[in-house]
Amino acid sequence: MTLTFADTRAVRVDDGVVSSSGGPRGDQPRRRVFTPEYKLRMVAEYDRATEPGERGALLRREGLYHSHIIEWRKARDAGVLAARTAAEQPDAGRGRPGEPARPRRRRHGPGSAEQAELERLRRQNEKLAKDLARTQAALEIMGKAHALLELLSESGQDKPEPGPSR
Repeated sequence: MTLTFADTRAVRVDDGVVSSSGGPRGDQPRRRVFTPEYKLRMVAEYDRATEPGERGALLRREGLYHSHIIEWRKARDAGVLAARTAAEQPDAGRGRPGEPARPRRRRHGPGSAEQAELERLRRQNEKLAKDLARTQAALEIMGKAHALLELLSESGQDKPEPGPSR
């Protein structure tokens, strides 16, 4: 088959130019970013929900997953969200109305490295505390088992052996 000039005008040529639509993935959804205030508000609202189905309705309405609430609750309990809320207060008006504000870009300096190290050490400390508690529980159980076996052993020795009956 041969192409004529009229046929080539109908063929769309991809010359590799990136359009202003954001590149090859411009049509895909962008990752959502939530402000600390929003996270705190959603966790508080989720915790206040007591009626059957109310929590699920909240998650559906906001387009969230239960894992979001779990992560945000952990961050709140660790004090991370409260610290960020105070630190990002001047930026509260960024973004479109009704949408979560975009956080500042993280600077790669000594502060962020220290924060990462601190978080790593916290996780390690939690893991070690859990391991210690498990080991202590196992030792307690083994001590009780040893005492029980010792008691059974002694009670077996105290009984006179039954002799031949007359």
